[in-house]
Amino acid sequence: MRKGSAIMISAVAIAAVTSALIFSFSQADEKTAASPNSPHGKAEFNRDIRPIFLKHCAACHGGVKEAGGVTVVYRSNLLKPAKSGAIPLVPGDPAKSELFRRVTNTDPDEVMPPAAHGSPLSGDEIAKLESWIKDGAVWQEHWSFVLPQPTAPSVVSNPKWPKKPLDHFVLARLDREKLKPSEEADAGEWLRRVSFDLIGLPPTPEEVAALKQAADPEAARAAAVDKLLASPFFGERWASVWLDLARYADTTGFEKDGTRTIWPYRDWVIRAFNSDMSYSRFAGEQIAGDLLPSPTSDQRLATAFQRNTQTNTEGGTDDEEFRVAAVIDRTNTFWTTFQATTFGCVQCHSHPYDPIKHDEFYKFTAFYNSSEDADLDDDFPKTRIANDPARRDETSALEKEIREARNLLNNACGTLLTNGKWKTAVPDFLAPTHGTLIPSADGTVRGEGTMPVGNEHVFTVPADGFTALRLTILPESDNPKDWPERGSLVTRFSVIAVNPDGTRAPVPFSGFFADKLSGPYDPWVSGNFGDYPKLHSPVRFAFVPASPFVAKPGQKLEVHMTQGGSTTGAQSTPVRRFKVELSSDPAWTSVLSSEAYAGNVTRLHAARGKLAAIPGLDVPVMVKRYPDATRETRVFAKGNRLTKDKVVHPGVPELLAGRHTNVSDRLEMAKWLVDGENPLTSRVMVNRLWGELFGIGIVETQEDFGTSGTLPSDQALLDHLALRFQNDHKWSVKSMLREIVLSATYRQTNKADDRLVEMDPDNRLLARGPRVRLTAEMVRDQMLAVSGLLSNKMFGSPVFPPQPAGVWSTVYNGAKWNESRGEDRYRRAIYTFVRRTAGYPTLLTFDAPARDICSARRITSNTPLQPLVTLNDPAHMEGAQAFAKRLSREAPALRERIARGFALATQRTASSAVLDQLEGLYRDALTTYQAAPQESAKLASTPEEAALVITANTILNLDSALNR
Repeated sequence: MRKGSAIMISAVAIAAVTSALIFSFSQADEKTAASPNSPHGKAEFNRDIRPIFLKHCAACHGGVKEAGGVTVVYRSNLLKPAKSGAIPLVPGDPAKSELFRRVTNTDPDEVMPPAAHGSPLSGDEIAKLESWIKDGAVWQEHWSFVLPQPTAPSVVSNPKWPKKPLDHFVLARLDREKLKPSEEADAGEWLRRVSFDLIGLPPTPEEVAALKQAADPEAARAAAVDKLLASPFFGERWASVWLDLARYADTTGFEKDGTRTIWPYRDWVIRAFNSDMSYSRFAGEQIAGDLLPSPTSDQRLATAFQRNTQTNTEGGTDDEEFRVAAVIDRTNTFWTTFQATTFGCVQCHSHPYDPIKHDEFYKFTAFYNSSEDADLDDDFPKTRIANDPARRDETSALEKEIREARNLLNNACGTLLTNGKWKTAVPDFLAPTHGTLIPSADGTVRGEGTMPVGNEHVFTVPADGFTALRLTILPESDNPKDWPERGSLVTRFSVIAVNPDGTRAPVPFSGFFADKLSGPYDPWVSGNFGDYPKLHSPVRFAFVPASPFVAKPGQKLEVHMTQGGSTTGAQSTPVRRFKVELSSDPAWTSVLSSEAYAGNVTRLHAARGKLAAIPGLDVPVMVKRYPDATRETRVFAKGNRLTKDKVVHPGVPELLAGRHTNVSDRLEMAKWLVDGENPLTSRVMVNRLWGELFGIGIVETQEDFGTSGTLPSDQALLDHLALRFQNDHKWSVKSMLREIVLSATYRQTNKADDRLVEMDPDNRLLARGPRVRLTAEMVRDQMLAVSGLLSNKMFGSPVFPPQPAGVWSTVYNGAKWNESRGEDRYRRAIYTFVRRTAGYPTLLTFDAPARDICSARRITSNTPLQPLVTLNDPAHMEGAQAFAKRLSREAPALRERIARGFALATQRTASSAVLDQLEGLYRDALTTYQAAPQESAKLASTPEEAALVITANTILNLDSALNR
């Protein structure tokens, strides 16, 4: 039975053992990373030289600090003269290589590394370096940046043991280590393991019994796996892994952490896993589903993966600061999720260890920089997810039609707006309601002073005949590096013709055109004009009357510009610099009177009306800005968004680009990701699958396959799996998982003697089967399953199961945790409401992330808080009460009840000793409750029932019940 103190001691002991073995396993890993074909006795760059550079040189000569103009990250740099004029590396000649001369120098002023920066190279390291240079200084890219290579497995000691191709690689490794595989796990151990691994729930004792009694055990195991893979619970189990990467939450994050309706994306992930959507499509639709030619509702919804970024709705914040933060988060999430590369290091400087340049970070952010979202309180833009699934593609088609019709309407004016002939209307009278308007000789007007929300600019210009009036809103600065500025939004624009006698008549406008269509406000719907919430560049708008305006002598045009817009915290968005011009080109009138224009007006209004009539939810998704509104992307000097440098355009790092040298948008970027020539995509995903099944990836640092990450424990095995996944299994996650769980490697028992545990505590050699603690979700779901409470209801809005009082007592948010009733109270953990600033305590205690950032793996902890949760949390106590009632229904006598409970929770048969202990616990509890019936009443109606609740709760807390 689990006890807090024992757990603490265990955790400390494990940490000590692991710490002691780190160095020895690093050495073992380095051996496995060596090329199997490398000539004996020759120094190899990846195996021998790269570790030397990383250990002794990279701090001063890496991608961050290129002291003396020298970096060991790029071979080309080492072959050219440094600032001193000396050449660091002369292939074939160590004596002429300044790098070798400096590391072998004994002069304290010459030796590298200097004494203050580290220890000198050892004799062995110098010998390797000398040998490498003599042999031509042959360079190698880091193993993970080279395409996986097929490798024929070695001849193995027991050809009958392998059941799948991967087993040959595992057994060959064991043969080298002079180890033998463990025996096959019995039916209960294997079925419990594979059931949790594939669907996140335990099998029943009856399913275990059937497997034990099967006439053909091999066929029975295959059938069991196929049944699990076909289960709708499969998607729920594997979606929880993906939602960590997607940083999915039901709230927006930061201080207010308001509610966000994005759960349909969670349901999309579950359905995608259940349908065995190919990983290439699964990844591609989340990256660029909106950019497909005719995206379905689901393909638009998939892009919510990138809208799980946080939104800061606190008053006084700068929307641009947090929009940029979201863009950077999307970039980093992409590279962690799909490439396991620490790309975030490149935000401030070139990568310290890998050949990725500073500029390349911003080239990649350019893919995301021109999405429509802008840290707005309403999570704009969104897609309508119809309540009726049969109408969802209809809503997507209508959204596409609206966007196309709006664009056609705006483009109907051709180049008239930007290249037509315009005459400046110079104001002769200015009367703002707030602040001061200062005219310039060229007709430009600048606003100064305080201009609050609702401010109105009123001014007059001499009337002249016109067919269009152009309003240009200008940034205060003419330097693009200072952009964007605070937004400028006109919420009501009107013109009044004022006659000499004082009579007034409004000038009606029938058409509106913009040089840039962007943002949440469409003049056709809202009557708002400008750039919101930020002004990214000059913007122009043309207002066209139905018929040409004919001016009368002495007439004035009185212009009213109301600025009622505001951003978070009621920050005003006034027009601070502008210009008004007139055109008399008859082409403007022709545009409005054309049949095509009228048809698009009808089409637009009809589509909008149809969409509004379809009930549904609006979910934040990715929407690309129109080409004319593409944001300029600049490099941030030292990562500071306020210090902008040169302009860059979308692109992927040269290191991984391959033939994709001209990638212009997210759709092309998604194709690059899964085209089979990317060396990381398949490796990263199969490593993730392996890590979920075995508790640790072949590359332990699932988030980092680069130079600073851990080496693979068996690169040949990893490459074999990667090639199988993308080529043989055609990116099928289910097929890949089926192969692994039916392998001889996975089938081994997890029982191990002390020698094997000491030699290989993390099971990197795979001489035994995996034994891994249940995930946070599995801990809860198992409790619900074995107690009989679990609801099989799938999908829908998040639920609120019992949690300790006070968890949601937070600042600036009046939301309440209103406990769900009925079956929603007992739904699987994946449906529990996720609040970033106050996560569900049980899940957090068992290592679930807060979902504020992308999490590539959960580090399993072992703390006293965990038994405190499973022994005392209200949801777990409710489960124990239901479990006790189930045992009373299903077994007549106490000992049989305990045996049944043990089998339900562990898939094992309890020994007599275990039954004696649990029965003794029951009787001790019964004696206590009979003496204090008021205490037993808190758990059950009788002391006998209360004692069984305690026993049932203890069974749920057994070590064998909390591991798989």
